[in-house]
Amino acid sequence: MNNKSIIKGFLFPTLLQITVVAALVGILKAKGYELGYNSFLGMVFIIFGGVSSALWGVFYQIKYNAKRPLSILKDFFDIKQSIKIYAVVLVFLFMDFCSVIVSKGFKIESLLILLVLFFKAIAFGGIEEIGWRYSFQPCLEKKIPYIAATIITFLCWSIWHFLFFYIDGSIEIVNVPYFLLGLLTNCFIFSALFAYSNSLWICVMTHALINTLSQISVGGNLIVSMICKVIIICIAIFISRGVCINNEKKN
Repeated sequence: MNNKSIIKGFLFPTLLQITVVAALVGILKAKGYELGYNSFLGMVFIIFGGVSSALWGVFYQIKYNAKRPLSILKDFFDIKQSIKIYAVVLVFLFMDFCSVIVSKGFKIESLLILLVLFFKAIAFGGIEEIGWRYSFQPCLEKKIPYIAATIITFLCWSIWHFLFFYIDGSIEIVNVPYFLLGLLTNCFIFSALFAYSNSLWICVMTHALINTLSQISVGGNLIVSMICKVIIICIAIFISRGVCINNEKKN
């Protein structure tokens, strides 16, 4: 499978779909329409833009990898992974939220609300992994090194996110530098986890957990957070390099 197929079958249609949605939102906003999460029409645009990476990830897997929809669905909810893999997820989560843990911690009102936030984060976050980690980056890594593939994925995913933020109306309140650093860190976390586990579910779950914990985080130390993010990236590179070396030995 060459990189042209992933561009033609996933990247181009994904960015085209969300760009068209963003353009329609812009036109309607200029005409005075109230959109966003409090509007039915706004929610339609948010959903249609938000599912773009998952939709075209599924398309790519069916057309180019001969995957069946049920097989993709099984991979999406394949929770039967080794304890070692879940332990690595916990290490990444601890490092990612270390500054929050040593500060004010998390505001948890009830277990039910926490579960609702988690499942919402799967539908409005974790589902993206079908496109970016399950389809896009693995294809890139067949031709280019892991770090380069992760950076390219980060750049494309950043463009996608800013278009989505325009659609849902949150673009004006995004702290761009901090968001991009967080997104870069997440790219390394998810890509390392996929390389280590070859599991879509692990990426979906971790993505949803990060989004959920971010919503209930209270406080945090910026310097500690920055240091932890650098350490996370180093750990991710170390894990992925180890996987690559093991694969070379097997071959």
